[in-house]
Amino acid sequence: MLDTMNVSILIVSGLVALSIFSSLLSFRIGAPLLLVFLGVGLVAGESGLGGIKFDDSPTAYLIGSIALAIILFDSGFHTRIKTFRAAAFPAMALATLGVVITAAVVAVPAHFLLGFNWLEAALMGAILGSTDAAAVFFLLRVGGIHVRDRVRSTLEVESGSNDPMAIFLTLTLVTLLASGAEVDSLSSGLLILADLGTQIAIGAPIGMAGGGLIVLAVNRMGFERGLQPLAAISLAMVVFATASVLHGSGFLAVYIAGLVAGNARINAPETMRRFQDGLTWLAQIVMFLTLGLLATPSEFPAFALPALGVAVVLMLVARPVAAWISLLPFGFNRNETTFVAWVGLRGSVSVLLSVLPMVAGLDHGRDYFIVAFLVVLVSLGVQGWTIGPAARFLGQIVPKRIGPVERMELEIPGASHELVAYRVAPDSLVTRGHRLPRWAVPSLVLRDAKSYSAHAAGPLRTGDTAYLFARPERVPHLDRLFASPAPAAEADRQFFGDFALAPDIRMKELALSYGLPVAEADFDMTLAAWVARELGHAPGTGDRVALGEIELIVRALDWDDSISEIGLAVEPTPIDKPRLPLFQTRSEMRALLRRWLRR
Repeated sequence: MLDTMNVSILIVSGLVALSIFSSLLSFRIGAPLLLVFLGVGLVAGESGLGGIKFDDSPTAYLIGSIALAIILFDSGFHTRIKTFRAAAFPAMALATLGVVITAAVVAVPAHFLLGFNWLEAALMGAILGSTDAAAVFFLLRVGGIHVRDRVRSTLEVESGSNDPMAIFLTLTLVTLLASGAEVDSLSSGLLILADLGTQIAIGAPIGMAGGGLIVLAVNRMGFERGLQPLAAISLAMVVFATASVLHGSGFLAVYIAGLVAGNARINAPETMRRFQDGLTWLAQIVMFLTLGLLATPSEFPAFALPALGVAVVLMLVARPVAAWISLLPFGFNRNETTFVAWVGLRGSVSVLLSVLPMVAGLDHGRDYFIVAFLVVLVSLGVQGWTIGPAARFLGQIVPKRIGPVERMELEIPGASHELVAYRVAPDSLVTRGHRLPRWAVPSLVLRDAKSYSAHAAGPLRTGDTAYLFARPERVPHLDRLFASPAPAAEADRQFFGDFALAPDIRMKELALSYGLPVAEADFDMTLAAWVARELGHAPGTGDRVALGEIELIVRALDWDDSISEIGLAVEPTPIDKPRLPLFQTRSEMRALLRRWLRR
């Protein structure tokens, strides 16, 4: 028995270690990391080199559910409330209406290519209905690209919040199929809507209350520093289980709990985030390894062509149509909608949900799993590998405006500030005479192995190390002051404009200086206020507004998300010029309708 136990420990720990070390290869060749984790599970499985036989679908679903709850809690914890507010409405449209549209469209190829009846085909669509939080967060935050703020926020909030809808649809359809019911009556449709409302009505308040309980426990119970993150994650699992037991959405509850806890003043927030980063990576590895072990590659050839057909319809029809319809009311331009449509990666959630038909003992239960697994492989391989090129093609990447920065942070328990140390880089803004904000006066300056007060040190010099107290949300603003300058490029000029304008100049002054068509009623407005009004949404770096023959571009935001720098392009830049003849905006559709009516 002991020998069997030791062998089991060796196998599990060895697979986890292999997955971690394989991440180095993923970063080097640019492969989606989650695809690598799935690959390790496949290689170690029954048909692979490892020969490990694992066919316990209930255990796989249990492991996957716990791992997904951890991932969703971390997703919520890392989502800033300002990000949520900036993208809440379009992201919620994608997470609800978008999932339903995707499921409905995917049901068509599932019916004709796989031979499923329409209810079974709808289940296949629901399984593939949501994007994967782990894949999207990894590729947008760790993938080395900086996507424009509004688009990135929309994708992140959507990926963290659309799982409950897909899970609800899947559970409902599995229940209907298991009971032999049909969904051809109005009463069945109303029953589904009532069930959805119940799950949201139970899950959302439990999540909000649970998030507040986590903050209260971490801040007031006096746990040892090492126990604080463990207390938080254990309470998050209590929130997940409580909502599920009460027939609410446990996944929605745990995401909201993370959102509440991550945006509250909580003790040792950086310690919490670092712990959760590691735990989330472990959850992703364990879940993908488990799902990879559950798959049998020898079964793939029989489903390869139908699954490829479903994947093509999903990537090129279902997701684009869902993204376009969902985002149409929110003023996204064509390139932004195209990019959102392409970043519809499927991952662990789809594979996990495909285990449910096997657990429920449905006909074709194994078929759902095989098809979903193959579709996820195609999605991660094709979409995951091309997100960078797609973002560059569609003008969604924000060029770096600062070079490397040397920074060290130290948490102060019980305080809302942290101690930040910067090594002053050559040619940084502070060495060129740019004044520090009043809230960021250095408390100590190290120079030539000696320490000085801010007053005694005088102006900062290259090579100094400055120690400052600052709120965590203001640190990125300080990075711009202490970093070395990024190399200039023609692409940067096209993206940010030919030269900078002060955000507080009056529109009358701008109109007189450049002969621009500004309405007299707007003469007393500042340039920043006028741009924010014309955008119609929270400004983000790279947002642009046409004014006559020029283009005004948001170059930078201050720590409070107000516009701090605006660029002027003498000629309209091609950044937002539509790259594809698809996804017309509301104004373009109104113009087309007017032209059609005049005929």
